[in-house]
Amino acid sequence: MLYLLKLHPEITIKSRSVRQQMTRSLTANIRNTLRRLDPGVRVKDQWDAIRVRLPDGIAEHAVAEIEDALTRIPGIQQILATEEVTFESLDQAADRIVPVWRSAVAGRRFRVTAKRRGHHDFTSADLERHLGGRLLSAAADARVDLKHPEVVVPVELNDRRLQVIRARWQGLGGYPLGMQGQALALISGGFDSPVAAWKMMRRGVKTHFLFFNLGGPAHEAGVREVSHHLWARYGASHKVKFISVPFEGVVGEILRSIPDGLMGVVLKRMMVRAANRMARRTGIPALVTGDAIAQVSSQTLANLGQIDAASEMPILRPVLTDDKQDIIDQARRLDTARFAETMPEYCGVISRRPHNKAPAEAIAAAEAEFDYGVLEAALEAATTTGIDRLAPAADEAPPAPAEVLTVDSPETLARLEAPCVIDIRREDEQEASPLELPEVPTMRIPFYELQERAPQLPGDRQYLLYCDQGVMSRMQALHLADRGLHHFGVYRRAAPAG
Repeated sequence: MLYLLKLHPEITIKSRSVRQQMTRSLTANIRNTLRRLDPGVRVKDQWDAIRVRLPDGIAEHAVAEIEDALTRIPGIQQILATEEVTFESLDQAADRIVPVWRSAVAGRRFRVTAKRRGHHDFTSADLERHLGGRLLSAAADARVDLKHPEVVVPVELNDRRLQVIRARWQGLGGYPLGMQGQALALISGGFDSPVAAWKMMRRGVKTHFLFFNLGGPAHEAGVREVSHHLWARYGASHKVKFISVPFEGVVGEILRSIPDGLMGVVLKRMMVRAANRMARRTGIPALVTGDAIAQVSSQTLANLGQIDAASEMPILRPVLTDDKQDIIDQARRLDTARFAETMPEYCGVISRRPHNKAPAEAIAAAEAEFDYGVLEAALEAATTTGIDRLAPAADEAPPAPAEVLTVDSPETLARLEAPCVIDIRREDEQEASPLELPEVPTMRIPFYELQERAPQLPGDRQYLLYCDQGVMSRMQALHLADRGLHHFGVYRRAAPAG
């Protein structure tokens, strides 16, 4: 079984030496990707196409996997499933091609497009007319339409070799992965950052992944899953790194030391500083983010400039001018949207009155109060994993989802043995909307202090964490359970009736 892979048009217009280099790189990428599926696959580069031949007797399901993989390798514009035969005459060519395409053109408008190389006693147009006439005779209600066909029947003739094309698919396009260097993508598991990373991969950039953990093991598990999915589908020809930096302590220090309106911008600047350090350690020359202009307050043009000022290396933003709906639509096509839709929304720093144009001098004064030892500690605790190691083994059962006690009424709360509710909201949120539970003891511990103080609390009580939406409380309780502290649950205040 033979496939002809057409190069992305931007590759074909390069100089001869660059085109040859890109073709060799793409050939190696295809070989690396397909041999994971079947070691018997053979890949050979030519000037105008790359030939992929599958071993005889290959199973149908393996053929389907390989055909699907070919549509997701950057650099391939089109995949043609072909059968190569010796050309003898126009009638012999029609006898081969008409049975393959008869049903596809029946009742539809079609056109035959022929590419011919070599010396023949007919032209490409003659070949097209002859095949078109035979298809019209064989297919009921088919019509020729040269300008707006519903079906294009491709034919290739190289000297005495006729390529009978039985099917074709669109490829991903772009450049061969690795040809444009490498970058470090900041990934959060939402809609935007996976799309941004994919766009870089499609343009030939070997893309590593950097995650800032704001929500404990549950947050990291979700982001690991989407990162591995993205790599396995679109970048499996190259090994890359997944780096995780625990950033909860940095968030806590921001909440302690940074004025409210500057918190979002300062958080992004701290992430950029940390990303620079991690990129330098691994020899990566550029960062990638999913920022889109004006999507949130930290992404105004002015604030993006302040974030860039904290970086020593370029920050690339592939979705900078994309509409949110366009990003979501692309995430659905990439099959990363399902991860974003189930990922709890977690932002450790939400300013109540964020600056759309944070002044540089105000940022400098605020950051002078920041304890950079906390940032250093986060970097020291960072972990790096080969992304191919993120997937569970085939015989490994997925971990059972952790459960934490959740109480949603004062009556149920009062029936617990020695309950205590801990309000983990920020101090300004606690003051604006006090939690009143006269029958149950309460405490105030902001979430950014909870992980440090929780082990010091008496172990003979049932502690229930409270925040406005319940998301942060659940994440904190799961984080504590992961540390062996199982006497923490969640209290959710029921919405008023009516």
